[in-house]
This record gives sequence, structure tokens and C-alpha cells, in this order.
Amino acid sequence: MHNNKDGDRYTATIITDKPVSVHDTLFSGQTFRWVMYRGRAPYYISVIHGSPVIIKPMDTLCVSVYSDTYELGGLELGKWAEYYLSLDINEQVVMEPVFRFLHRDTALSIQDFYGLKVLRQDPFETAVTFMCAQGIGMPIIRRQIGEICRVFGDPVSFTFEGIRHTNYAFPSPERIASAHSEDLRICTNNNCRRAVNIRKMAGAVASGELDFRKLASPDRSLDSIRDELCRYNGIGPKIADCIALFGLGRFDAFPIDTHVRQYLHDWFGLKRAAMPLTVKNYMELQREIRSVINPELAGYAGHLLFHCWRRRVKGLNTA
Repeated sequence: MHNNKDGDRYTATIITDKPVSVHDTLFSGQTFRWVMYRGRAPYYISVIHGSPVIIKPMDTLCVSVYSDTYELGGLELGKWAEYYLSLDINEQVVMEPVFRFLHRDTALSIQDFYGLKVLRQDPFETAVTFMCAQGIGMPIIRRQIGEICRVFGDPVSFTFEGIRHTNYAFPSPERIASAHSEDLRICTNNNCRRAVNIRKMAGAVASGELDFRKLASPDRSLDSIRDELCRYNGIGPKIADCIALFGLGRFDAFPIDTHVRQYLHDWFGLKRAAMPLTVKNYMELQREIRSVINPELAGYAGHLLFHCWRRRVKGLNTA
């Protein structure tokens, strides 16, 4: 990893020994605020911790990251990028040997997507994102999150490769908690209940009642994290697991939605996946799939399988 400063901009160049697919990572349904631009070469822009961040893949083993700040989330820019992209995780070990033996074709298919990284994101932003994601397609989720940032977040302008960009920071819990219900409803696909639930959850974070730092403690069990999050209206087991996986770095969390149920049934022969997804069936499906994939990285593996299923089987390219 190399770091340097050019004027007011900081650059970190990360060279890895494992392929990184930036596009698959940022457009796989785990985050919805990255925007791709096609300059001299494609690059991706978002605002994280209030600062602009540009990720530009140089090749599959080299990624450059740019920002106007030396530190993000308390980490030097390059270290933050390695942490954010989970470059410490070896995708080769997410599947147990029994998986590679019993499900050879699926194991071979998923290898094509090992460049996809499961991101370590801000838990509050992740909570709002997946509370917006219930029962709708990814383009609508992206539009909702974009509107929430545009209406309630602060604009952040910067220039990259001669082009002036303006994006928006994700609003604070305090800002969303104090938002007018009508304004938030318009941003959340005209869903009154969703807007109310998000406001109440944001209020709990703002007051300290819901403390994501405590939930992120490695001493917390996944069950206790899920139980705590499910106390809030608009958060069920699946959304709680999404928050744990993408926002709290709990790579053992395994969210189950329609696509996941489909591949659990078709690829793994789990008959329960065709049954109504009650809480009991949800937990039993998690137990069954953890018997063939590395349980400590079940959610990481699950997201690779999810992306492979959407792309290879369903032919879906939007995220």
C-alpha cells in the first residue's frame, strides 16, 4: 500500500494478492450510494463519514482510493480502504470442504465472483438502507436512499479528473429523527409506516437507546444482536441480519430473502426453503446451510451466492 498527497487530495494505492472486483462489490445489493462515472477509466464516487471518496480500479489487483481527508473513521485512508473492502478475508475459506465436495458446480460458479468483497459499512446508514429495502427492487432502494441524502444530508462538492461533482453526506440520526413525517414519507417511496419506523429508529440511536457500538462488540452473540434490533418496528430477522452483516461486520449473519430461498432450494436441496418463511423456518434454514458453509463466514458466503444467483441464474444486473 502506498500513500501520497497531491494538493488538497490524498491518495492510497492498494496492491493485493487477491482479485478485487470493484463494480461487483459496489453494485451487489449491499450498498446503494456509490455512483459510477466513465472518465478516462471508470471510477466510483460516494460520501463516507462526510468526506468524498473515489475508488478507481487500476486492474484486478490494484485499486486507488482518493479523498480530501487523510483519515476516515479513525483510520488512515489506505487502512480504511482495506478495512472497508474487507481485504483481510480470504474468500477461499468461506466454504467448508464438504461444500466444495457436495456442491461442486455451485462451488465452481461462485469462484468467478471471489472478487466481490463484503463491505464494512456504517451501521446507522445500513439500518436505514435495509429498512427502505423491504419488498422492492434495487433501483427503487437506490432512489430512496439518494432522496434521503439529498433532502436531509449536507452537499459535498469536489473535483476529480477535471469534473466537478456534488454528492451528499448521509444524514445523522438526529437529523432524520427530527425530520417532518411528510418530507421523509416522500423520500421513502410514499410509505407512511416506513417513514415513521425509520424516524423512531433514528430517535433511538440519537438518544443512545440503540447503541451500535455496543452491538458491534465481539462479545455479543448474533442472537442477542438480532433480538435487540427486532425490538424496533420495521426490523425483522432478515433486516436485523443485514444490519449485522453489512453494518456491524458480523460475517456470520446470514440474511434470507426471496433470492436466497430460491438458491437454498435449487442449489442445496433444502425443502424448507419452499415453505412459508416463518421465524422458525428462517432460523432452521440458517442452521441447515451452516452445516455446509463456514459458519463463521456464513453471511459472507451467502452474499457471494446471492450475487452469483442473481447474475448467473436470474440474469439481473441492477443494484
